Amino acid sequence: MKYNGTIKGGVVVLEGDATLGEGTRVQVEPVETPPAPSTLGQRLKRFSGAAKRLPNDMAQNHDHYLHGRPKK
Repeated sequence: MKYNGTIKGGVVVLEGDATLGEGTRVQVEPVETPPAPSTLGQRLKRFSGAAKRLPNDMAQNHDHYLHGRPKK
C-alpha cells in the first residue's frame, strides 16, 4: 500500500486517516512538485523580437497591415 504525506517539523505526516504501527519500517521518496504555472506574458516572452523586417509603424498601424483598415 502507498501513502502520501508531507514533512512538518522534521516528521512525516501522513494524509487522511492513515496510521502505521509503531516501529513499522517505511521508505520515503521525495515527490517532485510541478513548477508553478507561468503567466501568459512569461510564456510568450520567447517570441519577443522574433518578427523581422516589419514596417517601422507596425505597432501603431497593426490593424492597417492585418485587416486593411485606414492608417492612424
